[in-house]
Amino acid sequence: MSDEPVVLGIETSCDETGVGIVAGGRLLANTLASSADEHARYGGIVPEIASRAHLAEMLPTVKDACRSSGLALSDIDAVAVTSGPGLAGALLVGVAAAKGLALALDKPLYGVNHLSAHVAVDTLVSGPLPPNSVALLVSGGHSSLLHVRDVVDDIRPMGSTIDDAAGEAYDKVARLLGLPFPGGPPLDAAAADGDPAAIRFPRGLTAPKDQAAHRFDFSFSGLKTAVARWVEQARADGRPVPLADVAASFQEAVADVLVAKAVAACREVGADTLVIGGGVAANSRLRQLAEERCADRGIRLRIPPPDLCTDNGAMVAALGSLVVARGLPPSDARFGADPGMPVTLTVDP
Repeated sequence: MSDEPVVLGIETSCDETGVGIVAGGRLLANTLASSADEHARYGGIVPEIASRAHLAEMLPTVKDACRSSGLALSDIDAVAVTSGPGLAGALLVGVAAAKGLALALDKPLYGVNHLSAHVAVDTLVSGPLPPNSVALLVSGGHSSLLHVRDVVDDIRPMGSTIDDAAGEAYDKVARLLGLPFPGGPPLDAAAADGDPAAIRFPRGLTAPKDQAAHRFDFSFSGLKTAVARWVEQARADGRPVPLADVAASFQEAVADVLVAKAVAACREVGADTLVIGGGVAANSRLRQLAEERCADRGIRLRIPPPDLCTDNGAMVAALGSLVVARGLPPSDARFGADPGMPVTLTVDP
């Protein structure tokens, strides 16, 4: 293996087939095939459709990554793949493909954690993480606060969603308002013309009674229900539903809770760096509010570009590269897909 090993990463935890190539801290390729359009008619991810799409797109996406990087498969020094968490069938496609590739190339294989990879991808943009950081991961399946002492071998959960994740709430509210799936981008666009203070929607798990058991946990189910009831009442009264104001007020409630808890988590552990990742990290209001509050409190904010926030192969390759550089042993060839893989386990043994 060379001094700057070339790592190919494969991501198939949900509906994106991602392949990335990283050498050291340099991103050489990041190619993506998404099946989102196939799920749109159902208003959410259909696992079987996602799995079939991964099967169809895996080989073309690997070839695209090689073309983009200017490398041949023979130039790859190691293979990394998302082992979990995620959809079981989707994960299985990626794990099987990675095993076949590593076996054919006679290269070491690392099954890595999807959530840890979302943290690790920021190192491609901003360099190594300080040894005491907090990560806020927000997506369709996860809303998590993590104390990151070391992205390779010391990540500790501080809080997580207890019902609907932030991205899931976006999808459901968008559907309620007649906006397309996935709901994040169209809601963000609609909110641009709205008043975020027009409607005071609830901030879940922020009341004093929640501080003991759920200080750093998230709940967006009640918010989603509150939006549905407000819209239902407006229609029952014969009033037009102000799409922009509803979208802006909903988005404000989500961003307010996410940022408030993330800043509190930083203060709790004495961290001066906050990393935000996951698909919802592309949201404009979340970014703006995080920038304002982190600046006020002397916290350094790190958010990758939008194309590195959503699920992608670059993040898997980035984590794999860090794992290889640390000298950790490859995963056992018998490792499999682990839909419930805990964030405390960075590499599947």
